[in-house]
Amino acid sequence: MSARGKERDGIVVIGLGRFGWHLTDSLVKLGHDVLAVDRSAEQVQKWSSQLDRVAQADGTDEDALRQLGVADLRRAVVAIGASVEGSVLTVLALAELGVPQIWARATSGQHAKILSSVGAHHVIFPEAETGERVAHLIVSNLLDFVEFGDAFAIAKLRVPAALAGQTLGEKQLWDRYGVRVIGIKSPDEKRFRYVSDGLELRQESTLVVEGTIDQIQTFSALS
Repeated sequence: MSARGKERDGIVVIGLGRFGWHLTDSLVKLGHDVLAVDRSAEQVQKWSSQLDRVAQADGTDEDALRQLGVADLRRAVVAIGASVEGSVLTVLALAELGVPQIWARATSGQHAKILSSVGAHHVIFPEAETGERVAHLIVSNLLDFVEFGDAFAIAKLRVPAALAGQTLGEKQLWDRYGVRVIGIKSPDEKRFRYVSDGLELRQESTLVVEGTIDQIQTFSALS
């Protein structure tokens, strides 16, 4: 992969409060290149010994973010919680820079609506979601997932591109990928239904699968 490609695959997390730190730590443990940014020198100093890339900057300052190379990154997370105005202006700055995927922390339903209206593609509520869980959603094709003990999970995802149009039975999916499909919903259906052998997997259909986190991540990324 070129240097440009590697940079595009990086993630910036703006806001190093408790949620921002746990999210950054989870993303790093998942093997991703993360740039952590906070306007507070104290917060930057606090985490500088534990992070490879951390910078002090005002997330609402478009020029400052551009100088840090944020415009060259594919994903950004606004983890600011103390200031609604600050989070909204940061999302605006990221949108102006053309960051393709912007995730933003919301503290209320109204806050979430504002964030979406100014450019956030995904809104998260940390009070209901852990940093580790959000990290998995940010870096994968999963629509949702619930993790249980021993890294076992149940997840919702679109039919992987590589399997669109194929008719694969349950045993085939289990033998090949280590996942079991327990539900499917096509675009014209309102409810999920059980899967039967010989069912065609349509690209726009949504699956509910079970397996380990690693198996599900690998399965969702088939292309």
